[in-house]
Amino acid sequence: MTDEQSAAAADADRASAAGVRRAERARQAAVFDTIGGRYQEVFPARAGQLACGDWLLAELPPGARVLDVGCGAGEPTARQLATGGLRVTGVDLAEGMLAQARAAVPAASFHRLDVLDLGLESAGTRWGAPELGPDGQGSLDAAAAFFSLLMLPRAEIAETLGRLRGLLRPGGLLALGMVEADLDDAPLPFLEQEIRVSGYLREELTALLEGAGFAVEAVDSQSYAPAGSAQPPETQLYLRCRRTD
Repeated sequence: MTDEQSAAAADADRASAAGVRRAERARQAAVFDTIGGRYQEVFPARAGQLACGDWLLAELPPGARVLDVGCGAGEPTARQLATGGLRVTGVDLAEGMLAQARAAVPAASFHRLDVLDLGLESAGTRWGAPELGPDGQGSLDAAAAFFSLLMLPRAEIAETLGRLRGLLRPGGLLALGMVEADLDDAPLPFLEQEIRVSGYLREELTALLEGAGFAVEAVDSQSYAPAGSAQPPETQLYLRCRRTD
């Protein structure tokens, strides 16, 4: 096989793998559309998530631009931040959840978008949101990602954090929510469905963020048991981070 043939084969393998990953994310989005309003019943507003929202509101001036990554139905974060006077853009891949978000938080804007397209040309070409691609580098004052990045394999979490950093202005803020667990793309039951999730232990997650160009200013943890569910309690981590230069 020539070098050109080897390169072409490698490109084909990468494209095939990317297609498989994209299909898996679409499947997981469909799971959340199936769950629908039940998600808010089982996972009502979390104190740690609201506290991170309060931090963003205290740190940012009115009208600051905030991206809610994996916004779901817009509760509580998009509503909290928009009500507080920030300009909120929410992105999610689950169209049914986005419909709920648009109805619940009309003051915010929402896009259907795969988080792995953030910061890339495909944010515009595939999803019609060029402001979240290369044209939007350094344009955001803050981003929030509560329990959305854990739906990705660890390698993709690291990539996404790097692209989120690029979209933030110098000194921009990141509020992150994750479940503390030593998992990488593991299948788990979730409200009678199956999803794939990743997690980190606290020290690993802090190191990952620092390596991606963030200073971790605070880490809070809470034990959380989903309401009315047989799922065991989980340890949730809430991190307040700032882009370093």
